[in-house]
Amino acid sequence: MTTVSGAADAFDAKSLKANKSSSRNLFNIIMTTLAGLCIALALVPLVLVLFYVFVNGANRLDLDLFTQLPPPPGSAGGGISNAISGTIIVVAISTLISVPIGVLCAIWLAEFGGDDTSIDEYVRFGVNMLAGVPSIIAGVFIYGIMVRPGRPGYSALAGGVALAVLMLPTIIRTTDEALKIVPQDIRWASLGVGASKYQTVLKVVLPAAIPSILTGVTLAIARAAGETAPLIFTALFSPFRFSGIDNPIATLAVLVYNFAILPFKPQQELAWAASLILVLLVLITSIIARIATRQKTY
Repeated sequence: MTTVSGAADAFDAKSLKANKSSSRNLFNIIMTTLAGLCIALALVPLVLVLFYVFVNGANRLDLDLFTQLPPPPGSAGGGISNAISGTIIVVAISTLISVPIGVLCAIWLAEFGGDDTSIDEYVRFGVNMLAGVPSIIAGVFIYGIMVRPGRPGYSALAGGVALAVLMLPTIIRTTDEALKIVPQDIRWASLGVGASKYQTVLKVVLPAAIPSILTGVTLAIARAAGETAPLIFTALFSPFRFSGIDNPIATLAVLVYNFAILPFKPQQELAWAASLILVLLVLITSIIARIATRQKTY
């Protein structure tokens, strides 16, 4: 009887274990399917947007689009060469301003900051707050400083400064994290052979973190290239070619805004073409960021 009872208990235990395993497998299958559906739902808007922009903008991708100026309202033909070059110029200005400031700020936070109760925690909090500020607020801020009556006025420089404000949080946070993941042993080895703290940071730690820093910079550039509201308040728009950083300048984002609301089909076609070019610029910068992240940080 004892043997029969023990066999029955063992059978019940195996049965219970099999039921639990079956329940776990069923739960895993359900959750995996649910996660797959969520991924598909997340990709649907992206695919639809890319498809719609490509369908409406691809028919205007020709040489004239990249070499000619926008035509008068209602007229066919022309291009958006001034907006393409203007976007590159404004983003270049913002990059030249934000990258040195952002990288140096991150170096101070990661390498020279104090303990958790020191000022670096307040700086990080301020950076996080700046990252959440709406882009239009940055535009209004720079408008009040550089554009409003009595100031220099609408200009490419003002637009670049506004975009630099938006780029700073991304650059600071990504550079800060990139420096933190560089192994401490590398710093100790440099200090052990007689290098100073500044020499270690500039010649050892910073070069090791360059791939991740470039990723943050390219992501910040991708965001800045598509901003519209700050540029409406600062760079405004110009139907002419670039004539200096102290003058209004055309950009792709503002051109899309201006032309999309016009009742003329030629201008609407140019707006779609400009949208496609913006998407391609963001795609290129994202690819660059992915290539950079494949490189070892150390």
